[in-house]
Amino acid sequence: MLIHLRTFFTHRQSLAIGMVFISVGFLFGNWATLIPFVKQKFDLNDAQLGLLLLSFPIGATLMNPFSTFFINRFGMLNTTILGLILLATTYIVPVGADWLPLTSLGLAIVGMCLSVTNVAMNTCVTSLEHQYKINIMSTCHGMFSAGLMFGSIAASVLQGMKIVPAYQMAAIALVITAMVLFLRPTILGIHEEKIQENENGGGSAPGAKFILPKGALLLMILISLCTNVTEGTMADWTAVYMREVVQTDDYFIGWGLAGYSMFMALGRFLGDALIPRFGANAVLRGGGVISTLGIALAVTFPYTFTAIVGFALVGAGVSCGAPILYGSAARVPGMAKGAGLATMNTFSMAGFLAGPVFIGFISKSINLPFALSVVAILGLVWAFLVSRVKLY
Repeated sequence: MLIHLRTFFTHRQSLAIGMVFISVGFLFGNWATLIPFVKQKFDLNDAQLGLLLLSFPIGATLMNPFSTFFINRFGMLNTTILGLILLATTYIVPVGADWLPLTSLGLAIVGMCLSVTNVAMNTCVTSLEHQYKINIMSTCHGMFSAGLMFGSIAASVLQGMKIVPAYQMAAIALVITAMVLFLRPTILGIHEEKIQENENGGGSAPGAKFILPKGALLLMILISLCTNVTEGTMADWTAVYMREVVQTDDYFIGWGLAGYSMFMALGRFLGDALIPRFGANAVLRGGGVISTLGIALAVTFPYTFTAIVGFALVGAGVSCGAPILYGSAARVPGMAKGAGLATMNTFSMAGFLAGPVFIGFISKSINLPFALSVVAILGLVWAFLVSRVKLY
Protein backbone atom coordinates (compact mmCIF):
# COMPACT_ATOMS: atom_id res chain seq x y z
CA MET A 1 0.00 0.00 0.00
CA LEU A 2 2.98 2.31 0.58
CA ILE A 3 4.95 1.30 -2.53
CA HIS A 4 3.99 4.58 -4.21
CA LEU A 5 5.70 6.50 -1.39
CA ARG A 6 8.92 4.56 -1.90
CA THR A 7 8.71 5.37 -5.60
CA PHE A 8 8.18 9.04 -4.85
CA PHE A 9 10.98 9.46 -2.30
CA THR A 10 13.52 7.53 -4.41
CA HIS A 11 12.73 9.40 -7.63
CA ARG A 12 14.91 12.52 -7.70
CA GLN A 13 12.73 14.66 -9.94
CA SER A 14 9.51 13.77 -8.11
CA LEU A 15 11.15 14.56 -4.78
CA ALA A 16 12.48 17.87 -6.13
CA ILE A 17 8.97 18.97 -7.14
CA GLY A 18 7.73 17.66 -3.80
CA MET A 19 10.15 20.06 -2.10
CA VAL A 20 8.56 22.91 -4.05
CA PHE A 21 5.15 21.84 -2.74
CA ILE A 22 6.40 21.58 0.85
CA SER A 23 7.99 25.02 0.58
CA VAL A 24 4.76 26.62 -0.62
CA GLY A 25 2.94 24.95 2.27
CA PHE A 26 5.58 26.04 4.79
CA LEU A 27 5.27 29.65 3.68
CA PHE A 28 1.48 29.58 3.88
CA GLY A 29 1.56 27.86 7.29
CA ASN A 30 3.76 30.64 8.67
CA TRP A 31 1.52 33.34 7.23
CA ALA A 32 -1.69 31.69 8.46
CA THR A 33 -0.34 31.41 12.01
CA LEU A 34 0.69 35.07 11.94
CA ILE A 35 -2.78 36.30 10.90
CA PRO A 36 -3.82 36.93 14.55
CA PHE A 37 -0.62 38.99 14.93
CA VAL A 38 -1.58 41.13 11.91
CA LYS A 39 -5.14 41.46 13.20
CA GLN A 40 -3.90 42.65 16.58
CA LYS A 41 -1.29 45.01 15.10
CA PHE A 42 -3.90 46.95 13.15
CA ASP A 43 -6.70 46.43 15.72
CA LEU A 44 -9.06 44.85 13.17
CA ASN A 45 -12.42 43.24 13.82
CA ASP A 46 -13.37 40.00 12.02
CA ALA A 47 -15.08 41.77 9.09
CA GLN A 48 -12.12 44.13 8.61
CA LEU A 49 -9.74 41.17 8.73
CA GLY A 50 -11.90 39.45 6.12
CA LEU A 51 -11.62 42.49 3.86
CA LEU A 52 -7.85 42.54 4.31
CA LEU A 53 -7.64 38.84 3.43
CA LEU A 54 -9.67 39.60 0.27
CA SER A 55 -6.51 41.16 -1.18
CA PHE A 56 -5.08 37.66 -1.51
CA PRO A 57 -7.76 36.25 -3.86
CA ILE A 58 -7.97 39.49 -5.81
CA GLY A 59 -4.28 39.21 -6.69
CA ALA A 60 -4.57 35.49 -7.44
CA THR A 61 -7.69 35.91 -9.60
CA LEU A 62 -6.20 38.78 -11.60
CA MET A 63 -3.05 36.79 -12.33
CA ASN A 64 -4.53 33.35 -12.93
CA PRO A 65 -5.61 33.98 -16.56
CA PHE A 66 -1.98 34.80 -17.35
CA SER A 67 -0.58 31.62 -15.76
CA THR A 68 -0.55 29.63 -18.99
CA PHE A 69 1.08 32.56 -20.79
CA PHE A 70 4.02 32.49 -18.37
CA ILE A 71 4.27 28.70 -18.60
CA ASN A 72 4.28 28.75 -22.40
CA ARG A 73 6.60 31.76 -22.59
CA PHE A 74 9.20 30.79 -19.98
CA GLY A 75 8.50 27.08 -19.52
CA MET A 76 6.80 25.33 -16.62
CA LEU A 77 10.16 24.55 -15.01
CA ASN A 78 11.57 28.08 -14.97
CA THR A 79 8.17 29.43 -13.94
CA THR A 80 8.08 27.02 -10.99
CA ILE A 81 11.59 27.96 -9.84
CA LEU A 82 11.24 31.73 -10.21
CA GLY A 83 7.67 31.68 -8.91
CA LEU A 84 8.71 30.00 -5.65
CA ILE A 85 11.57 32.47 -5.10
CA LEU A 86 9.27 35.45 -5.67
CA LEU A 87 6.58 33.92 -3.47
CA ALA A 88 8.99 33.42 -0.58
CA THR A 89 10.31 36.97 -0.90
CA THR A 90 6.97 38.75 -1.19
CA TYR A 91 5.57 37.09 1.95
CA ILE A 92 7.84 39.44 3.94
CA VAL A 93 5.72 42.45 2.92
CA PRO A 94 2.31 41.65 4.50
CA VAL A 95 3.99 40.41 7.69
CA GLY A 96 6.44 43.29 8.08
CA ALA A 97 4.44 46.28 6.81
CA ASP A 98 3.32 48.83 9.41
CA TRP A 99 0.87 50.53 7.02
CA LEU A 100 -2.40 48.70 6.34
CA PRO A 101 -2.64 49.59 2.60
CA LEU A 102 0.89 48.23 2.10
CA THR A 103 -0.11 45.03 3.89
CA SER A 104 -3.07 44.72 1.52
CA LEU A 105 -0.88 45.36 -1.53
CA GLY A 106 1.65 42.82 -0.27
CA LEU A 107 -1.08 40.20 0.07
CA ALA A 108 -2.27 40.87 -3.47
CA ILE A 109 1.27 40.40 -4.83
CA VAL A 110 1.63 37.18 -2.82
CA GLY A 111 -1.65 35.98 -4.37
CA MET A 112 -0.30 36.70 -7.86
CA CYS A 113 2.89 34.76 -7.21
CA LEU A 114 0.98 31.87 -5.64
CA SER A 115 -1.43 31.62 -8.57
CA VAL A 116 1.30 31.28 -11.20
CA THR A 117 3.45 28.97 -9.07
CA ASN A 118 0.46 26.74 -8.31
CA VAL A 119 -0.39 26.11 -11.97
CA ALA A 120 3.28 25.65 -12.92
CA MET A 121 4.13 23.13 -10.20
CA ASN A 122 0.94 21.11 -10.80
CA THR A 123 1.76 21.02 -14.50
CA CYS A 124 5.19 19.65 -13.57
CA VAL A 125 3.48 16.87 -11.61
CA THR A 126 1.21 15.87 -14.49
CA SER A 127 4.26 15.86 -16.80
CA LEU A 128 6.16 13.54 -14.45
CA GLU A 129 3.15 11.22 -14.12
CA HIS A 130 2.85 11.01 -17.90
CA GLN A 131 6.59 10.68 -18.53
CA TYR A 132 7.32 7.96 -15.94
CA LYS A 133 3.85 6.32 -15.66
CA ILE A 134 3.67 6.99 -11.90
CA ASN A 135 1.03 8.41 -9.55
CA ILE A 136 2.42 11.28 -7.46
CA MET A 137 -0.23 14.02 -7.55
CA SER A 138 -1.75 13.13 -4.17
CA THR A 139 1.68 12.67 -2.60
CA CYS A 140 2.85 16.08 -3.87
CA HIS A 141 -0.23 17.71 -2.36
CA GLY A 142 0.63 15.77 0.79
CA MET A 143 4.01 17.50 0.77
CA PHE A 144 2.20 20.84 0.67
CA SER A 145 0.15 19.79 3.69
CA ALA A 146 3.28 18.64 5.53
CA GLY A 147 4.81 22.03 4.84
CA LEU A 148 1.67 23.70 6.15
CA MET A 149 1.98 21.68 9.36
CA PHE A 150 5.67 22.39 9.88
CA GLY A 151 5.18 26.06 9.03
CA SER A 152 2.37 26.52 11.53
CA ILE A 153 4.31 24.73 14.28
CA ALA A 154 7.45 26.75 13.55
CA ALA A 155 5.52 30.02 13.59
CA SER A 156 3.83 29.06 16.88
CA VAL A 157 7.15 28.31 18.56
CA LEU A 158 8.76 31.49 17.23
CA GLN A 159 5.76 33.55 18.33
CA GLY A 160 6.05 32.02 21.78
CA MET A 161 9.71 33.08 21.74
CA LYS A 162 8.64 36.63 20.70
CA ILE A 163 10.64 36.58 17.45
CA VAL A 164 9.81 39.55 15.18
CA PRO A 165 7.58 38.12 12.37
CA ALA A 166 9.32 40.10 9.60
CA TYR A 167 12.70 38.68 10.59
CA GLN A 168 11.15 35.23 10.70
CA MET A 169 9.77 35.46 7.16
CA ALA A 170 13.00 36.99 5.81
CA ALA A 171 15.05 34.08 7.18
CA ILE A 172 12.60 31.57 5.69
CA ALA A 173 12.77 33.31 2.31
CA LEU A 174 16.57 33.03 2.28
CA VAL A 175 16.50 29.32 3.15
CA ILE A 176 13.87 28.51 0.50
CA THR A 177 15.71 30.52 -2.16
CA ALA A 178 18.94 28.62 -1.42
CA MET A 179 17.07 25.29 -1.50
CA VAL A 180 15.34 25.90 -4.84
CA LEU A 181 18.61 27.05 -6.45
CA PHE A 182 20.23 23.84 -5.21
CA LEU A 183 17.37 21.78 -6.72
CA ARG A 184 17.30 23.76 -9.98
CA PRO A 185 19.42 21.30 -12.05
CA THR A 186 17.18 18.40 -11.02
CA ILE A 187 13.98 20.32 -11.72
CA LEU A 188 15.26 21.39 -15.16
CA GLY A 189 15.71 17.71 -15.98
CA ILE A 190 11.93 17.19 -16.04
CA HIS A 191 10.37 16.87 -19.49
CA GLU A 192 9.09 20.31 -20.50
CA GLU A 193 5.44 20.53 -21.52
CA LYS A 194 3.45 23.41 -22.93
CA ILE A 195 -0.26 23.72 -22.36
CA GLN A 196 -1.88 22.74 -25.64
CA GLU A 197 -4.92 24.32 -27.19
CA ASN A 198 -6.42 20.95 -28.03
CA GLU A 199 -5.66 17.30 -27.57
CA ASN A 200 -4.56 16.90 -31.21
CA GLY A 201 -1.77 19.35 -30.74
CA GLY A 202 -2.90 22.72 -32.09
CA GLY A 203 0.12 24.60 -30.84
CA SER A 204 0.70 26.53 -27.66
CA ALA A 205 -2.37 27.69 -26.03
CA PRO A 206 -3.21 31.23 -25.29
CA GLY A 207 -6.79 30.13 -25.79
CA ALA A 208 -6.54 27.36 -23.20
CA LYS A 209 -6.12 29.71 -20.30
CA PHE A 210 -9.74 29.51 -19.20
CA ILE A 211 -12.99 28.05 -20.51
CA LEU A 212 -16.56 28.44 -19.32
CA PRO A 213 -17.20 25.26 -17.29
CA LYS A 214 -20.15 23.01 -18.04
CA GLY A 215 -21.21 19.41 -17.61
CA ALA A 216 -18.85 17.20 -15.62
CA LEU A 217 -16.27 19.98 -15.20
CA LEU A 218 -18.91 22.28 -13.71
CA LEU A 219 -19.86 19.68 -11.09
CA MET A 220 -16.19 19.11 -10.27
CA ILE A 221 -15.76 22.85 -9.80
CA LEU A 222 -18.79 23.05 -7.47
CA ILE A 223 -17.28 20.26 -5.36
CA SER A 224 -13.93 22.02 -5.50
CA LEU A 225 -15.49 25.25 -4.23
CA CYS A 226 -16.80 23.36 -1.18
CA THR A 227 -13.48 21.68 -0.44
CA ASN A 228 -11.45 24.82 -1.05
CA VAL A 229 -13.65 27.10 1.04
CA THR A 230 -13.16 24.56 3.82
CA GLU A 231 -9.39 24.47 3.26
CA GLY A 232 -9.13 28.25 3.12
CA THR A 233 -11.21 28.68 6.25
CA MET A 234 -9.04 26.23 8.17
CA ALA A 235 -5.88 27.97 6.96
CA ASP A 236 -7.00 31.52 7.76
CA TRP A 237 -9.23 31.12 10.81
CA THR A 238 -8.03 28.20 12.94
CA ALA A 239 -5.31 30.32 14.58
CA VAL A 240 -7.85 33.08 15.27
CA TYR A 241 -10.28 30.48 16.66
CA MET A 242 -7.61 28.99 18.91
CA ARG A 243 -6.62 32.40 20.22
CA GLU A 244 -9.99 34.15 20.62
CA VAL A 245 -12.53 31.35 21.16
CA VAL A 246 -10.48 28.57 22.73
CA GLN A 247 -8.19 31.17 24.35
CA THR A 248 -5.26 28.79 24.36
CA ASP A 249 -1.65 29.66 25.24
CA ASP A 250 0.49 31.39 22.57
CA TYR A 251 2.53 28.22 22.08
CA PHE A 252 -0.61 26.34 20.99
CA ILE A 253 -2.17 28.96 18.70
CA GLY A 254 -0.83 27.23 15.59
CA TRP A 255 -1.52 23.68 16.76
CA GLY A 256 -5.08 23.60 15.46
CA LEU A 257 -3.72 24.31 12.00
CA ALA A 258 -0.86 21.86 12.63
CA GLY A 259 -3.30 19.04 13.51
CA TYR A 260 -5.36 19.85 10.45
CA SER A 261 -2.26 19.91 8.24
CA MET A 262 -0.80 16.71 9.65
CA PHE A 263 -3.88 14.62 8.94
CA MET A 264 -4.33 16.26 5.56
CA ALA A 265 -0.74 15.29 4.75
CA LEU A 266 -1.29 11.71 5.95
CA GLY A 267 -4.45 11.43 3.85
CA ARG A 268 -2.65 12.69 0.78
CA PHE A 269 0.38 10.48 1.29
CA LEU A 270 -1.99 7.50 1.39
CA GLY A 271 -4.20 8.91 -1.36
CA ASP A 272 -2.27 7.50 -4.32
CA ALA A 273 -2.95 4.02 -2.85
CA LEU A 274 -6.46 4.60 -1.46
CA ILE A 275 -7.95 6.29 -4.54
CA PRO A 276 -7.23 3.40 -6.99
CA ARG A 277 -8.36 0.85 -4.39
CA PHE A 278 -11.68 2.37 -3.28
CA GLY A 279 -12.42 4.76 -6.14
CA ALA A 280 -12.22 8.54 -6.26
CA ASN A 281 -15.93 9.03 -5.67
CA ALA A 282 -16.04 6.90 -2.50
CA VAL A 283 -12.93 8.53 -1.02
CA LEU A 284 -14.20 12.07 -1.66
CA ARG A 285 -17.71 11.28 -0.41
CA GLY A 286 -16.38 9.88 2.87
CA GLY A 287 -14.14 12.92 3.21
CA GLY A 288 -17.12 15.25 3.16
CA VAL A 289 -18.77 13.45 6.07
CA ILE A 290 -15.53 13.36 8.09
CA SER A 291 -14.98 17.08 7.51
CA THR A 292 -18.44 17.90 8.82
CA LEU A 293 -17.92 15.77 11.94
CA GLY A 294 -14.55 17.42 12.62
CA ILE A 295 -15.87 20.98 12.54
CA ALA A 296 -18.85 19.94 14.66
CA LEU A 297 -16.45 18.58 17.31
CA ALA A 298 -14.30 21.73 17.35
CA VAL A 299 -17.32 24.04 17.60
CA THR A 300 -19.28 21.99 20.15
CA PHE A 301 -16.30 21.52 22.48
CA PRO A 302 -14.08 24.66 22.19
CA TYR A 303 -11.14 23.39 24.22
CA THR A 304 -7.51 23.05 23.16
CA PHE A 305 -7.44 19.26 22.79
CA THR A 306 -10.88 18.81 21.23
CA ALA A 307 -10.35 21.71 18.84
CA ILE A 308 -7.05 20.21 17.64
CA VAL A 309 -8.67 16.78 17.18
CA GLY A 310 -11.65 18.33 15.38
CA PHE A 311 -9.47 20.30 13.00
CA ALA A 312 -7.35 17.16 12.43
CA LEU A 313 -10.49 15.33 11.26
CA VAL A 314 -11.23 18.17 8.85
CA GLY A 315 -7.72 17.75 7.44
CA ALA A 316 -8.35 14.05 6.86
CA GLY A 317 -11.68 14.86 5.21
CA VAL A 318 -10.37 17.38 2.68
CA SER A 319 -7.04 15.64 2.10
CA CYS A 320 -7.82 13.89 -1.18
CA GLY A 321 -10.07 16.62 -2.57
CA ALA A 322 -7.47 18.61 -4.48
CA PRO A 323 -5.55 15.59 -5.89
CA ILE A 324 -8.75 13.94 -7.11
CA LEU A 325 -10.31 17.09 -8.55
CA TYR A 326 -7.13 18.41 -10.19
CA GLY A 327 -6.47 15.02 -11.72
CA SER A 328 -10.08 14.65 -12.88
CA ALA A 329 -10.12 18.14 -14.40
CA ALA A 330 -7.01 17.25 -16.39
CA ARG A 331 -8.75 14.13 -17.76
CA VAL A 332 -12.22 15.43 -18.68
CA PRO A 333 -13.06 13.74 -22.02
CA GLY A 334 -12.86 16.00 -25.05
CA MET A 335 -11.00 18.78 -23.25
CA ALA A 336 -7.35 19.77 -23.32
CA LYS A 337 -5.52 18.88 -20.12
CA GLY A 338 -4.20 22.40 -19.65
CA ALA A 339 -7.60 24.01 -20.21
CA GLY A 340 -9.35 21.88 -17.61
CA LEU A 341 -6.53 22.35 -15.12
CA ALA A 342 -6.33 26.13 -15.56
CA THR A 343 -10.11 26.50 -15.26
CA MET A 344 -10.22 24.32 -12.14
CA ASN A 345 -7.36 26.34 -10.65
CA THR A 346 -9.23 29.61 -11.19
CA PHE A 347 -12.23 28.49 -9.17
CA SER A 348 -10.19 26.52 -6.64
CA MET A 349 -8.05 29.55 -5.82
CA ALA A 350 -11.18 31.69 -5.59
CA GLY A 351 -12.76 29.30 -3.10
CA PHE A 352 -9.59 28.84 -1.07
CA LEU A 353 -8.79 32.54 -0.83
CA ALA A 354 -12.18 34.27 -1.00
CA GLY A 355 -14.13 31.84 1.20
CA PRO A 356 -12.42 32.99 4.41
CA VAL A 357 -13.43 36.57 3.59
CA PHE A 358 -17.11 35.67 3.82
CA ILE A 359 -16.41 33.74 7.01
CA GLY A 360 -15.09 36.99 8.45
CA PHE A 361 -18.32 38.81 7.68
CA ILE A 362 -20.45 36.01 9.14
CA SER A 363 -18.23 35.95 12.23
CA LYS A 364 -18.58 39.73 12.66
CA SER A 365 -22.38 39.55 12.25
CA ILE A 366 -22.89 36.55 14.56
CA ASN A 367 -19.75 34.80 15.85
CA LEU A 368 -16.86 32.65 14.65
CA PRO A 369 -18.26 29.28 15.89
CA PHE A 370 -21.44 29.90 13.87
CA ALA A 371 -19.37 30.84 10.81
CA LEU A 372 -17.43 27.57 11.08
CA SER A 373 -20.73 25.70 11.37
CA VAL A 374 -21.69 27.07 7.96
CA VAL A 375 -18.49 25.57 6.57
CA ALA A 376 -19.40 22.23 8.15
CA ILE A 377 -22.50 22.09 5.94
CA LEU A 378 -20.31 22.31 2.85
CA GLY A 379 -18.92 18.87 3.67
CA LEU A 380 -22.38 17.39 3.29
CA VAL A 381 -22.95 19.38 0.09
CA TRP A 382 -19.86 18.02 -1.62
CA ALA A 383 -20.63 14.49 -0.40
CA PHE A 384 -24.00 14.81 -2.18
CA LEU A 385 -22.54 16.29 -5.38
CA VAL A 386 -19.92 13.55 -5.67
CA SER A 387 -22.65 11.02 -6.45
CA ARG A 388 -23.66 13.01 -9.53
CA VAL A 389 -20.34 13.02 -11.42
CA LYS A 390 -17.73 10.46 -12.47
CA LEU A 391 -14.31 11.27 -11.02
CA TYR A 392 -11.08 9.83 -12.39
